[in-house]
Amino acid sequence: MEKRLLIIDSNALLHRAFHALPPLANKSGQETGAVYGYLLTLFKAINDLKPNYIVACFDTKMPTFRHEMFKDYKAQRPVTPAGIVSQIPIAKEVLETFKIPVFAKEGVEADDLIATICAKTPDMEIYIISGDLDNTQLVNKNIKVYTLGKGIKDTVIYDINKVRERFGVEPNQMVDFKALTGDSSDNIPGVEGIGKKTAAEIIQKYGNIKNLYEELSTDTAVLKPKVKEMLKKNKESALMSRDLAQMKNDVDIDFKIEDCRFGDFDQNKVEEIFRKLEFISLIARLQSLRI
Repeated sequence: MEKRLLIIDSNALLHRAFHALPPLANKSGQETGAVYGYLLTLFKAINDLKPNYIVACFDTKMPTFRHEMFKDYKAQRPVTPAGIVSQIPIAKEVLETFKIPVFAKEGVEADDLIATICAKTPDMEIYIISGDLDNTQLVNKNIKVYTLGKGIKDTVIYDINKVRERFGVEPNQMVDFKALTGDSSDNIPGVEGIGKKTAAEIIQKYGNIKNLYEELSTDTAVLKPKVKEMLKKNKESALMSRDLAQMKNDVDIDFKIEDCRFGDFDQNKVEEIFRKLEFISLIARLQSLRI
């Protein structure tokens, strides 16, 4: 039997679901829309991909090593809506009922936990469910990103070819790409004046920013004078941006793949929590989740 692991980028998925769906609450007034959307996507992924193993990763409220590296990391982000914050414990409770292990660790992000789990399971076929494309740097012949398109039910799978098609670079060059373009969602500065098209052309030509800056130091780089000037002027920003974008794949976590085997959940307990959340329509779909 093929070994297939599903890793849930939980905060990103909850955020996307919260903003994609109309407000939803149960009779007690607890907002539930983000968890409902999260489960809709998870159920679809399980039915589409038939994973043998599932694990969920979460961010924590604490600053990470990236904040120590760059104090303005994610500084422009608005405060997370209370409606999302209040639903994170509910999502974890639902996952626990499904016997899906949950990982979160202070000082790192969910993305670093995901990268670490991928590194610990090199022989598995892996799908990362996420609400964004940050994890595309992990894509290889065994790893794909299963992400949302326009809505909750519209999904797109990013494999190597899809990453190339979307960004114009290889998946393992995405950190170099972001070193140049930056990332406004994470407040990664990149190089001022370098857009995605120019960044892709530079990475295609030089492979990575290490090679690029080696060429620039000898002044043999064949680039437009204005581009060359911006790259030289913003070298420190580019190198720092690459470090910020690079996911850490050696986080110290107690991960055992057998703990993630999916399917042995108590349906009565799941139905009970779904009734409390008033997710009645999902109860009928539980049987289809048996792998």
